[in-house]
Amino acid sequence: MTEPLRLHLDAALGRIVFDRPQALNAIDQATARAFEAAVAQALDAGVRVLTLSGNGRAFMAGGDLAAFRRAEDRAAEAEAIIGPMNRALARLAESDALTVALLHGPVAGAGLSLALAADLALAAESAVLSFAYLGVGAPADCGITWALPRIVGLRRAAWIALEGSAVPAVQALDWGLVNRIVPDAALQDEGTRLAARLAGLAPGASGALKHLLRDGFGRDYAATLEAEKQAFKTCAATADFAEALAAFFEKRPARFTGN
Repeated sequence: MTEPLRLHLDAALGRIVFDRPQALNAIDQATARAFEAAVAQALDAGVRVLTLSGNGRAFMAGGDLAAFRRAEDRAAEAEAIIGPMNRALARLAESDALTVALLHGPVAGAGLSLALAADLALAAESAVLSFAYLGVGAPADCGITWALPRIVGLRRAAWIALEGSAVPAVQALDWGLVNRIVPDAALQDEGTRLAARLAGLAPGASGALKHLLRDGFGRDYAATLEAEKQAFKTCAATADFAEALAAFFEKRPARFTGN
């Protein structure tokens, strides 16, 4: 049986490639379970950066509607798919690892949810982003109602979700849904270069920054000041901070170890 995704580990870098091109990488139960297992394996291996991409002509077309059509109990089918995806996404969010989505072709439904769950997103020129849930009679899943309004604001999030038009790459960049557009042929190389640069950061500091940014919407200003102070103090006690100081004054690149 063909695996629905592939995990590649290379020291501090990990790559998850969704690999159901015949179904535009739509998520079925097997894909959801494989994603949860791949995330666990990557994080347990200590990756600092994890990229998400799709094989074939799409990043991901969303959930597998054919699987839902075949299911006798569609609520149970939803639980079997969304449950593992949610656990994996929650573990990624709680970790210090940074995630980068590499988007091309259709990025719809749960595919858009995954793209927005990542810390950064590169889009190929062919990328077209679609909320798509309401078109199949469902509201949302995989955290999109948390991420979308935080990225684009409430009114624009409502427009994207309710009006329903596809968002091409150029507009997605203008609205802040992606960080950069690259030619399709350069997407994987650019993603690898970005991941390598991120992996070269001090992981304790970059992980702390990730959490400060993600959690900032839930704190008032005073609480944010305190959280920043505590995170800074924690990092200041690490070997990586000492290495950064030494590298700065010795005018050389820092070599971070995660200690």
